[in-house]
Amino acid sequence: MPRTLVMGVLNVTPDSFSDGGRWADTASAVARGQEMLAQGADIIDVGGESTRPGAATVPVAEEIQRVVPVVEALSNAAPSAEISVDTTRAAVAQAALDAGARIVNDVSGGQADPQIFGVIARSGARYVLQHRRGTPETMNDLAVYQDVVAEVRAELAGMLQAALAAGVSPEVIIVDPGLGFAKQAEHNWRILAHLEEFTSLGYPLLIGASRKRFLDDVSSGAQPGDRDNSTAAVTALAAAAGVWGVRVHSVPASLDAVRVAATWREHR
Repeated sequence: MPRTLVMGVLNVTPDSFSDGGRWADTASAVARGQEMLAQGADIIDVGGESTRPGAATVPVAEEIQRVVPVVEALSNAAPSAEISVDTTRAAVAQAALDAGARIVNDVSGGQADPQIFGVIARSGARYVLQHRRGTPETMNDLAVYQDVVAEVRAELAGMLQAALAAGVSPEVIIVDPGLGFAKQAEHNWRILAHLEEFTSLGYPLLIGASRKRFLDDVSSGAQPGDRDNSTAAVTALAAAAGVWGVRVHSVPASLDAVRVAATWREHR
């Protein structure tokens, strides 16, 4: 069985919650992407708009201006590398695919811009369909559930049906339950404890727990960088549960974690 893939986060934004501004210019972003590839990342996920709670919307043209040069440069420098674009917009997705991206990571699951389904259907690119309620401005107010696992699973199933009805091939879809998106800490932990409910949807599963605030429950510090050890622990557990991939800021620790999980699974 292949090991869980490691997707390295590359935020080319001034305001992302963990590392906003560090890779905001093309040269530093490309260097960071190449560093993560050298560390063993399987995928680099380039994002030009922060999706943290309360984040403001970025004009489409500005988002394209941020991500496309980075995607193009990384694709040219490492033609075999898997580059993903983290966007909710069809125009940005198309521009990034034209520049060499192979995956579209849509945290809105098609709700922000349903035209993104057409881009995926025409291109055949892989598509990460993530659960979210509302927008970054409203999602915290919508984090109300009676049974978070059952409700998120049911809402994902509805989103999947919309994608399929729009012509997206089931073979390209990857599902993400959206930790931290319209979810409180208890909701995130409950989802992680029941990943089998999401793999049972029949699609590869991506988990994005990296440096998120709910890890403060178990981390030694309250700053995003202090959460890398607990992120790696979640990576190991998620990989042991058989998820397709993990989306992380610190590649080496999570790469070790997925290797441990793969070896553990081999010896079961």
